[in-house]
Amino acid sequence: MDRFEVYKHIKDYYNVEPDFPWVKYPQYAVFRHQRNKKWFALIMNIKRSTLKIDGEGTADVINLKTDPLFIGSLQQKAGVLPAYHMSKKSWVTVLLDGSFDKQELFCLIDESFNLTQK
Repeated sequence: MDRFEVYKHIKDYYNVEPDFPWVKYPQYAVFRHQRNKKWFALIMNIKRSTLKIDGEGTADVINLKTDPLFIGSLQQKAGVLPAYHMSKKSWVTVLLDGSFDKQELFCLIDESFNLTQK
């Protein structure tokens, strides 16, 4: 699973294109609801050392809102980290390196979409 597969999934299911709001971070893609402009997903490339994961260079990740009751159990799964630069009480960061199940990622995107549309 890579960022472009996620872009396609979000376009196909929610009819939302990525927004690139930061000149300083041209690869940071924000996905917003068309009506209320709230974010439901943010894809970034973050230094692996910043995320405290093995390896050199950067890793593509996606931040998603989730039910706070599930954050602890989600973070026990491979590829799921405490939210980077978002509230750790209601957001998680998922590595887009194939370590997290693709279908489960799509379910988390759907949950984030639903939680942020209100």
